[in-house]
Amino acid sequence: MAVIKGLEGLKKPCRINLYSDSQYIVKAMTLGWAKNWQKNNWLRSSKKPAKNIDLWQKVLSLAQKHQINWFWLKGHGDNPDNKRCDRLAVLASNGDSLPEDEGFKQSGPF
Repeated sequence: MAVIKGLEGLKKPCRINLYSDSQYIVKAMTLGWAKNWQKNNWLRSSKKPAKNIDLWQKVLSLAQKHQINWFWLKGHGDNPDNKRCDRLAVLASNGDSLPEDEGFKQSGPF
């Protein structure tokens, strides 16, 4: 969600460095996993369905508007920006005004 919110904040196409402590999203975008899932009707190489398709669709749509250099950084390390993001995420998750995850809601109970 942080990647989506960050990219939504960009109002015109630009070149950015995007840092994340999620190896999953960085690898999915830099190694082409997400584009391959999309191309293969959202099936992974294991032939199992990709998870969070609605979020991947949004990330791919937003990312195509920009030139993005993706970087992984170790979470819970000494990076002050990562520590700040973690604090903000915790504060937001404890708030009363969290947006509802429409994609999750539409997919029904598991």
